[in-house]
Amino acid sequence: MTSFPQKEIVRIAYAEGKLKIDTSGRMTGRGAYLCRSLDCFDMAAKKRRFGYALKVSPTPEDITELRAEYAKEITDAEVNE
Repeated sequence: MTSFPQKEIVRIAYAEGKLKIDTSGRMTGRGAYLCRSLDCFDMAAKKRRFGYALKVSPTPEDITELRAEYAKEITDAEVNE
């Protein structure tokens, strides 16, 4: 396991029955952290780590929606820096 500074990771939360990007870091529900890389996201999805870490069974559609939201989040963060 690798450690990253807080500004270099993104929290994924399972709240209100849906996987979401937690930009505030304060959303209720289970959370998991990923580095700011689509490769990191894709590896977690391929190895089914979202289900394991968040104790849910996301559908492929949930993962596809989350990936699009995740890509937007990391792109927006790079623009704002």
